[in-house]
Amino acid sequence: MDTKEISQKLKAADRRALAKAITLVESTKSSDRGLADEILKETLPSSGKSLRIGISGIPGVGKSSFIEVFGLELIKRGHKVAVLAVDPSSPLSGGSILGDKTRMEELSQNSNAFIRPSPTTGSLGGVANKTRESIFLCESAGYDIVLIETVGVGQSEYEVASMVDLFMVLMVPNAGDELQGIKKGIIELADLLIINKADGETKILAENAKTHYQNALNIIKKERFWSPTVLTCSALEKQGFDKIIDHMNNFKELSQEKGHFQDHRLGQTKAWLHSLFQRELKFLIEGSDEIKKTFQSIENKVLSQKLTAREGSLEMLNALRENIS
Repeated sequence: MDTKEISQKLKAADRRALAKAITLVESTKSSDRGLADEILKETLPSSGKSLRIGISGIPGVGKSSFIEVFGLELIKRGHKVAVLAVDPSSPLSGGSILGDKTRMEELSQNSNAFIRPSPTTGSLGGVANKTRESIFLCESAGYDIVLIETVGVGQSEYEVASMVDLFMVLMVPNAGDELQGIKKGIIELADLLIINKADGETKILAENAKTHYQNALNIIKKERFWSPTVLTCSALEKQGFDKIIDHMNNFKELSQEKGHFQDHRLGQTKAWLHSLFQRELKFLIEGSDEIKKTFQSIENKVLSQKLTAREGSLEMLNALRENIS
């Protein structure tokens, strides 16, 4: 398929075309990158119409089970759901597990769902470099809910928060001291805290944890339109998802009503632009033997104390300007 055919089929909700387009976006080949840019330019006007939801939590919290039940419940309500499940790449081999389709078997077979496991390939915090572009492609294919699963708790929360509208953090009911187990930074990022596995013997533990977390959240003052809420659910028993979806819809409506939704998207786009510029600048430097040789020489002068670090950085900048001109 050429880029025009892929773009046309993509807009017609062809899942194979969507998979092909994301493969091109994720490719490190310069020829594929050019094709991906053409497709993105063609499909950009039809993107931006979904609700983007980030989902994170520690390993063992049941993210895949949660996402499968959540996705199926959303589909029952008339939505089309795309899942971008970011898998950790091996720092040695570069390989990744990419097993989310097997863990979300029922959802992956639904015609109104699309699941794409993506390797992180070394990106900071675990969120794939091309996730934002994959979101646009999913939106162009008609998916109005895009779920982004991160690899765990840490820097990835900040990355995913920079590309979604609503951010969920999943917790386990028996995590010990709940107040110790939650970090202020994560609270500030989270819009919904969801305690999964609230079933059987752990149901009482989940309710207790909910109270602890909600009390902790109430201490933190929120100047935004929305204060994070704690909910419980059981992916195993498929319970509690009605409330989660109600809160999701309330969040979106209030966010749009207060003007936050669009302002947040514009801020994300601006930050993404600057991030891409820095990445392209890095590619420019790494792709030029002359620049690398000059930079190495300046670095050696700094290390041997012939130049201060500031003087060295200015010389690097001047060398880059000369090379570009």
